[in-house]
Amino acid sequence: MSRPTIHDVAKRAGVSKSLVSLVMQESPYVSDERRGAVLQAVEELGYRPNAMARGLVQQRSHVLGVMLSNLHNPFFADVVTGIEAKALQRGYRAFFNTGIRVPEREAIALETLLQLQADGLILAGTLLDMKTINKAGKAVPIVLISRATRSRHVDSVAGDERLGAKIAVDHLVSLGHTRIAHIDGGRGAGAKRRRRGYEAAMAAHGLEPLVTAGSYTEEGGSEGVQNLLAMDRNPTAVFAPNDLAALGCLQALSEAGRSVPDDVSLMGYDNAWLAGLQHISLTTIDQPRHELGTTAVELLLERLEDGRKESRHIVLEPALVVRATTAPPAKGL
Repeated sequence: MSRPTIHDVAKRAGVSKSLVSLVMQESPYVSDERRGAVLQAVEELGYRPNAMARGLVQQRSHVLGVMLSNLHNPFFADVVTGIEAKALQRGYRAFFNTGIRVPEREAIALETLLQLQADGLILAGTLLDMKTINKAGKAVPIVLISRATRSRHVDSVAGDERLGAKIAVDHLVSLGHTRIAHIDGGRGAGAKRRRRGYEAAMAAHGLEPLVTAGSYTEEGGSEGVQNLLAMDRNPTAVFAPNDLAALGCLQALSEAGRSVPDDVSLMGYDNAWLAGLQHISLTTIDQPRHELGTTAVELLLERLEDGRKESRHIVLEPALVVRATTAPPAKGL
């Protein structure tokens, strides 16, 4: 069965094709009677306008392209909710794809979004190099989420990861911990700033930092715990790079016969939805995930609708969420 066209709608409604176009563009210069006839025909036929073709005519598709670094990270679920809610509120739709945390795949995903001629792009947690991003930013408005930059060609919104790491260390020190280890987030967005924030906070407290390799994945958290167990530093607290890695830490600690927080305290980062599950109850650093998404859309629309030319870079403040995985120091690893 062939897809209904604008000609079919015009024939069913008994009007011209141009009048159907005016109705689909929500023009105020159409009578209520004719508008009703067209909308009824659209409903009966199941007609869907070609957004790309309409965008070529109007030079605006009202579609925002969104690339997510990692669909497996629950952090992005709340970011997506914020993006969709704000986009719909402002009359836009969002088209999502992912580069699965591989720069080469992200480059392909970015090119796909550019070819779709979306009005603007949001890149969340991207690993792409800034040269590639800035080049694309000269062609279409771009907002980076969780990627701090001072680029003149794109906008950004991110949490203050250095401050978040300081809050995490301060919390553990307030409980009496002095041997606090940090699992590095590798190439993950914001991981370097979290590590530097941890190191600065440890130095401020006169404590020696202990950093081991990891990543923003469950496997990365497990790897980090395995590395710590092989050392003789015996930390009493572990600060994971994010909540997903913290889950890997929990699993690895359990397999090693260590109890959280009876033997060792554990902290995550992001306050993703899974951190609040009763059987996990992870102490973590909250990022305003929904606000990251809504702010990214607002930044795009400032360029698209208000004509803003200069770049804007917004930093949102994190907060401590205390749950069941931190306590005063015990025997440690």
